[in-house]
Amino acid sequence: MRKVVITGIGAVTPLGNDINATWDNLTKQRSGIRQITKFDATALTSRIAGELKDFAPEAFLPAKDILRLDPFVHYAAAAALMACEDAKLTYWSSENGPRLCRDVMQDAPTGVVIGSSRGGITSMEKALERYLLRGKPFSAYLMSASTINMASAYISMKLGIKGPALGVSTACASGTNAVGEAFRMIQHGDIDVAFAGGTEAPVCRLAVGGYGASGALSGRNDEPDKASRPFDRDRDGFIVAEGACVLVLEELDHAVKRGASIYAELAGYGTSSDAFHQTMPDSGGEAVAIFKALKDANVRFEEVDYINAHATSTPLGDAAEARAIEQVFGARAEGIYISSCKSMLGHMLGAAGALEAAITALSIKRGMITPTINLANPDPAFCLNIATSMISGDINIAISNSFGFGGVNAVLVLRKLALD
Repeated sequence: MRKVVITGIGAVTPLGNDINATWDNLTKQRSGIRQITKFDATALTSRIAGELKDFAPEAFLPAKDILRLDPFVHYAAAAALMACEDAKLTYWSSENGPRLCRDVMQDAPTGVVIGSSRGGITSMEKALERYLLRGKPFSAYLMSASTINMASAYISMKLGIKGPALGVSTACASGTNAVGEAFRMIQHGDIDVAFAGGTEAPVCRLAVGGYGASGALSGRNDEPDKASRPFDRDRDGFIVAEGACVLVLEELDHAVKRGASIYAELAGYGTSSDAFHQTMPDSGGEAVAIFKALKDANVRFEEVDYINAHATSTPLGDAAEARAIEQVFGARAEGIYISSCKSMLGHMLGAAGALEAAITALSIKRGMITPTINLANPDPAFCLNIATSMISGDINIAISNSFGFGGVNAVLVLRKLALD
C-alpha cells in the first residue's frame, strides 16, 4: 500500500488568518472566542462565537466570486491557496493570482475533497430574510453558492485540478472524513496529490440559534474566553466557530522526488457509526473508529504518544470520548498526553477535524503539544492525562478524533516519517 504524507497546510481560524498565526496563538494559550459581532445575537441563549478577524477574501478571490459565493467557499479557497503555496506547488502572479506549477503537477493526478457540515447556511439565511422581509428576489447563484460541494468544485476551478472534486458532509466529522477519503484515494493509486480538509461559516442566527435550542451551546456569555472548557467538571456546551483548513496530501515517492518538505505521514484512517442516536454520542462506536484507525496504520495502542481530542466541552460528548479512550487504551490512557484545540478555537464544525489533523502534524514536526486551557476543575470521572501547558518532546505516533451528530465517527493516525 502506498504511503501518504502531508506536505502543505493552509488555514483561516479564529486565532489567525494562516496556520502559523493559529499555531502561535495556541502555544500562547490565547482564546479566539468573543462576543458575536456578525449579527445581533441579543435574543439568543448563546451570544459568543469564534469569528475570523480581519479576514480579507479579496486577497484570494475576485470581487464577482466574493459576491456570488457563500463565505464557507471563501474560507476554503483561501486555505487551499495557502496550502498550495506552503507545499510549493504554486507560483504567484499579481495579474492572474495563483497558478499550479505545471512542471511539478503535469504527471501527478490530483483531487480535491472538502468537508462541511452546514455549507452555505449564511447565504440561505440572508436570502430568506431578503425575500420574506423585503420582498427581494432570490439570487440566481443561491443554490450553487450554498451547495456543500461548491468548496471543492471552486478549488478545482481555481487551481485547474481535473481529478475528483468531492464534497463530504458528516456533521462535525466532515473535515476528518474528507482527509481520510483523500488518503484512501492516494493509497489505492487513484491520485498522487490531494487537497483535503474542511470549511464552515456558521456564525449566523440560524446556526447559532438552532444549536442553542438543542441545548448544545455554552451559556457563559459574560466570559467568552473561559466558556470552552473541555473535560472540565463545569463544562456546559460548545461554542460555534468558523474557518477552514486544507491539507496537501501527497504520495510519498512523489513528494520525495520533488524535494517537498514533509510535516508527517498520514498512516491510518478509521470511521464508524454509533447506530444509536441523532445527537447523543456512544463511546462504543467512537472506540470502534479508534481501533480501526490504529489497525489501518498497523500501530499498537502502546505506541501512541498523543491524542488530539474531539473534546467539544459538552457534558455528554466529553464523557463519551473519555470512555472511548479508556476502552481502547485501558490503564495506559492515564499516561498518553491529550489536548483539545477547541478550548481556544471553539468548534469549527466540519472544519474542526481538518484543522486538528494539521495541528497534530505540526506537533509531530515540531515536537510540541499545544495545551488545553480553562481546565480549572478536571472532571473526576475521567482518568486522562490532559496537557494544560506546552509539552515538549518526541511524538512518533498521534491520533486525531472527530465525532459528529448522527453518531458518525472519524479518526486519523499520524506518524513521524522515518526515511530509510
